[in-house]
Amino acid sequence: MSTAFLYAAARTPFGRFGGALAGVRPDDLAAGALNGIMARVPGLDPALIGEVVLGNANGAGEDNRNVARMAVLLAGLPVSVPGATVNRLCGSSLDAAMIASRSVECGDAEIVVAGGVESMSRAPWVLPKPSRAYPAGDMTAVSTTLGWRLVNERMPAEWTVSLGECNEQLADRFQIGRERQDEFAARSHQLAHKAWESGFYDDLVVSVPAVELSQDEGIRPGSTAQSLAGLKPSFRKAGTITAGNASPLSDGASALLVGSEAAAGRIGADPLARVAGRGVHALSPQDFGFAPVEAAKKALARAGIGWSDVAAVELNEAFAVQLLACVDAWKVDPDIVNTKGGAIALGHPLGASGARVLATLAYRLRESGDRWGVAAICIGVGQALAVVLENVTSGSESR
Repeated sequence: MSTAFLYAAARTPFGRFGGALAGVRPDDLAAGALNGIMARVPGLDPALIGEVVLGNANGAGEDNRNVARMAVLLAGLPVSVPGATVNRLCGSSLDAAMIASRSVECGDAEIVVAGGVESMSRAPWVLPKPSRAYPAGDMTAVSTTLGWRLVNERMPAEWTVSLGECNEQLADRFQIGRERQDEFAARSHQLAHKAWESGFYDDLVVSVPAVELSQDEGIRPGSTAQSLAGLKPSFRKAGTITAGNASPLSDGASALLVGSEAAAGRIGADPLARVAGRGVHALSPQDFGFAPVEAAKKALARAGIGWSDVAAVELNEAFAVQLLACVDAWKVDPDIVNTKGGAIALGHPLGASGARVLATLAYRLRESGDRWGVAAICIGVGQALAVVLENVTSGSESR
């Protein structure tokens, strides 16, 4: 078996729902991320890419018909480069990275591009086909932007409640109050702003042609727990979850270059990190926010390390409450979690977030020189994924 390494990463800025990227098709966003990856490794012959695997959660509009293959063609890569699209909802692009790493490890390919894309602004309304011809009544258009739609009536009602209600239940279960959630959300905005100001994201983010957006659009650096406390609950009249302590609807794309150790010469770059462990976990759909707890434990076991070895954690901030529940269960220092901000501030374009989380982790490890990190993401309908990275850049082994 070979070993899979992360060599490069690129993503677009993440745009707000209806914001600067709303006019850009998702296949064009994905093509931009692919072009960003190729710009990182100008010595790589694109014909050597064995596969492009992209995640996409909706796939009901302009991202239909295998958006990965469409992005390959739109990016100007050779027509000989295959493309496959994977859907594991919010975890889609982290799943794509895991698939890419397995492909490298088993020898099916030496160089794979993974990533994902979502335009939640452009997700269409859909009309179901009628059960019989010529119905006389009205039909309702269903939004494909987020959450359950066209639900099978055989599904138990407790499984199909809204994502927000699922996390209100999590708040009740672990007694995580509104104040703590708002404090964490404010921290996300402040750290994201600080990371942009320090230049951390300069080498990760690529511009979108014809769009004036140089940074993630949703960051509000002036956010405080006090200012967020004024927002009304979104899912329960007396609930704890608001638009301020949950991730927003977003647009964006991300990409990663995964390859074998032997491919370094053809890529023309040294690797950033080794994919050391992977984990997947599933539980009851309404408990999806807590699923990363076991997914990360599995990834750590496969890497042969424990939480005491981990110096950096990137956990997607779908909701502040679910992140806090997971961090509490892991018993890790909150100060090592999402130190460059997270999805509450940066945005959460569903199909792109997993690769964003993994790339941020690799760059954090390179910056700090620490050896081990964990990237994880919760997934609607009761799943989660996690990946352990080992920093292989200079100076990492001593830490």
